[in-house]
Amino acid sequence: MLLTIFLAIVFCVAITIMLLAVVAFIQDKRLMSSAPKEGIEALRPRDKELFYGARTVGWTLIVFSILMILGTGVISIWDGFRSGYTFIQFFLRFYLIFAIYKIYDMICFDYFLLIKFHFFQFYYPELESVYSGRKYGYNIKSQLLKLFVIFPVSSALAAWICTLF
Repeated sequence: MLLTIFLAIVFCVAITIMLLAVVAFIQDKRLMSSAPKEGIEALRPRDKELFYGARTVGWTLIVFSILMILGTGVISIWDGFRSGYTFIQFFLRFYLIFAIYKIYDMICFDYFLLIKFHFFQFYYPELESVYSGRKYGYNIKSQLLKLFVIFPVSSALAAWICTLF
């Protein structure tokens, strides 16, 4: 259980690094597909880098983040095999990692970074009018759908595949 919580934290850190890389360094709206549509439509193209080498730093961070995410998956599966996990144990591990991430996403990204601290608006001032007056981030229905439907189904599928071996 302790390893599962640690892996969930690593997963959250990896996603945070990826978000930082895309928003602050790369600044390409094609990589912001999970943002709300009204926000993406309001973004102006950024042809000039924030500083020399910013996009290189951003892509390096994304590669590092992807390696962290893959490492989380490999370690969670490898440890499950090593420990002789059943379907339920694999399912709980996968779902806990996803659920902790989604709750972190909803609280940290959607509420604190978007609404409270205006992190995105700092890099993209044109978003100020789009998100002003909101008490919570955005797409709560989509977030809850992922938390209560998509992630449990994905976790069950991954657990089933793991138990085949």
